[in-house]
Amino acid sequence: MQGLTAITVGLIGLAVGFACGFTVQRARLCTFGAVEDALVGGNWRRLKAFGLSLALAILGAQALVAVFGFDLGTTTYVPARIALAGTLVGAILFGLGMALVGTCAFGSLVRLGTGDLRSLVTLLVFAVFAYAVLRGVLAGVRIDTVEAVALSLPAGTTGAYPDLLALWLGPFARHLAGPLVAVLLLAVALRDQRLRRSPRLLTAAVVLGLGVVVGWAVTGPLADPFASEIRVQSLTFVAPVARAFFALATGEGMLLDFGVMSVFGVVAGAAAAAFLAREFRWEAFDDQREMRRHLAGAALMGAGGVLAGGCTIGQGLTAGSLLAVSWPVAVAGMVVGARIGIAILLEGSPLEWLRALTRRGDGQRSPAE
Repeated sequence: MQGLTAITVGLIGLAVGFACGFTVQRARLCTFGAVEDALVGGNWRRLKAFGLSLALAILGAQALVAVFGFDLGTTTYVPARIALAGTLVGAILFGLGMALVGTCAFGSLVRLGTGDLRSLVTLLVFAVFAYAVLRGVLAGVRIDTVEAVALSLPAGTTGAYPDLLALWLGPFARHLAGPLVAVLLLAVALRDQRLRRSPRLLTAAVVLGLGVVVGWAVTGPLADPFASEIRVQSLTFVAPVARAFFALATGEGMLLDFGVMSVFGVVAGAAAAAFLAREFRWEAFDDQREMRRHLAGAALMGAGGVLAGGCTIGQGLTAGSLLAVSWPVAVAGMVVGARIGIAILLEGSPLEWLRALTRRGDGQRSPAE
């Protein structure tokens, strides 16, 4: 049976991106907003929605492995050598930049679709720095320094936790790890009554999770094996954003690519949702201070996203669907970076935030102490 052609895969990427942009804009689902709600406000509802997305993505990816023999080793997220230190540093930089901008790369695409011109500037700077680190003037520095320090895994294994568990516990562990993690995430997410009563949030979470699965399916086992231009990938918004801007600016590169087309789809989907809700409006920077903050954040996200191996969607959901070894490291780094950024915005500096925590801790001690 002949697989999907490159054009078909690109159009599916456009459709998946459209669905994600449309539902996320309607639900106001944002990764940075979810982290901020949890860390600052103690509200975990939106973060649990991403947990639901991840659970569906894991179940779908494992089903592709079981039914179609999907080879995880063909993806970029589970290499035999993993630069964990570089991943952590890049993730912290990405999280810090995300806080300065107020959203991640995916969120910037959604905002652009609603008429936010600040996001256009952010994405341009983001793409320049991402491409510079990925293939440009900083690529050599990345390869010779950051990626030179890497953890080598046992021969014959991929950088996925199920493979490593199979070495220690036996082959059955490879098939149980994913479903167990997914069931745990589903239980935590669906126990939240507020989340269950938020149909738009649930819809966006389901669409994101299934979007990851569709990406793996159409670029992997369902793709034409002789179409060399089809790269195995799924939803992520670092390298595809950089490649999209490069292709538009130079006419080189491939636009009909799942990742690149999903970028355009997200913008179009968010625009459609904004127009339907009569929420589309042009916005620009309020002052030079806000512009400087966005430019700095965009640069940090662009460089950090490449070092981390993906954005909050690329690492948080797409790498997470494979239970990649880099996944929890990247997610933790992004959360740490985001918290540092929030401290800078609210307290003036991370040191002031730490001093405030110390004073709060001292005030909670009893007189006897």
